[in-house]
Amino acid sequence: MKIAVSATGQNLDSQLDPRFGRCAYYLVIDSDDMSFEVYPNESATLGGGAGIQAAQFLASKGVQAVITGNCGPNAVQTLSAAGIELFAGHSGTAREVIAEFNEGKFRPTSEANVASHFGMGPGAGYRPGGGMGGGGGMRQGMGGGRGMGRAIRGGGTMGGADSSSGPEKPMKKGSSSVSNNSELEMLRKKADDINKQLEGIIARINNLERNG
Repeated sequence: MKIAVSATGQNLDSQLDPRFGRCAYYLVIDSDDMSFEVYPNESATLGGGAGIQAAQFLASKGVQAVITGNCGPNAVQTLSAAGIELFAGHSGTAREVIAEFNEGKFRPTSEANVASHFGMGPGAGYRPGGGMGGGGGMRQGMGGGRGMGRAIRGGGTMGGADSSSGPEKPMKKGSSSVSNNSELEMLRKKADDINKQLEGIIARINNLERNG
């Protein structure tokens, strides 16, 4: 089965990138023999529609399932229309999530777990309970070259950021609406903080890979 995993790097030991449409790479992995293809995500810098473009690209590669952390509503709809199963809310290395998938630990979803434009920068929020993850694809091994469409045959979990902003205030009876709004604002702020830290980590990873 061809499974696309959003990834921060170009091999099976790369961490999942939590952004589906704006991840660094897509690893398209054969779940039977673990051979894979790596594709740099050329939609990552789009001002909008990155998730849709990514979903359409993966569909053109014959992908049957996607494992990622976060996926917005437009990408979810496009994947669904293409008949691609979505497994969102995951983290770890590409190798680890494929192993868990093969063990039957994952369940598909038909709902987005982040808002549109997640991963673009400050202000991109997520729904409470949404996991972090990503998706990607290029085969690595014998052969040559990198780049979209060129395949080379080949044979972790991201460290959590401390997003604590202090203890939450207890909810008072009769004030659930106010409390819900306060919690929503707090979660949005946490999402912004995590997103900023994540972008810094991804940039550092990409810089180390380029210079390595």
